[in-house]
Amino acid sequence: MDKERFYYVINLQYLGFRYSGWQKQPHQKTIEGMLAKTLKFILPGARFKILGAGRTDAKVSALKGAFELFLDDRPIDDVDIFLTLFNKNLPPDLKATGIREVDASFNIIKDPGLKEYVYLFSCGEKNHPFSAPFLANILETLDIESMKAAANLFEGTHNFSAYTVKSQKNASKPRTIQSCGIRENTLLTANFFPKDSYALHIVGKGFMRYQVRMIMGALIQLGKGELSLNDIERSLIAPDSIVLTSVAPGSGLLLNRIEFH
Repeated sequence: MDKERFYYVINLQYLGFRYSGWQKQPHQKTIEGMLAKTLKFILPGARFKILGAGRTDAKVSALKGAFELFLDDRPIDDVDIFLTLFNKNLPPDLKATGIREVDASFNIIKDPGLKEYVYLFSCGEKNHPFSAPFLANILETLDIESMKAAANLFEGTHNFSAYTVKSQKNASKPRTIQSCGIRENTLLTANFFPKDSYALHIVGKGFMRYQVRMIMGALIQLGKGELSLNDIERSLIAPDSIVLTSVAPGSGLLLNRIEFH
């Protein structure tokens, strides 16, 4: 007899600074691993699996992430009680913010309508140590205005194969970025943050591995004078003609928004 399966989408916030990314790995502390460990504790004997909306890298955070819970045999009796119990047993740097039941047709990988990533950074001086989980700290002075102009070049449909690992499947497939821009950081604030900090906001349906961090890495190189606007343009028109190797630190990156169809 076929087993009955129940499906839930759980919204999630997490600070990724002490984790080795989303995906479960042997002998590593990961977001997926911590979620599975907690679910095993609060759902003893239950058969389940979880699937994230994306695999964030080490130290990357999320203000609005999500994962799907596949639960066999019996449903959650009371989702509000479940959510309270789940949060009570999760560590303080993870928080479930909502839960809803979906059906078997839902696909958390294919159904996102858009994702917005934000990369937070500062430059020109050493930050307070407490800023480390939230802001990438570039010690050199950066030409922010040139970086703002270059960020706009990434908008539209391009071949972003210069901005991912070469072994990435379908790396040469065109991807579309709906918006990309640098502005002053107003998303996160703290009294130990530097006076000036900045945020790269980038919106698209999906991103390849390291794509956002490599875009930020190229913008930082441009801000230092190591790349030109022409180099950025060439990387999108003829990606095989330029080799980009700079990957911005994971700790500045967060998933700010995810919307499903």
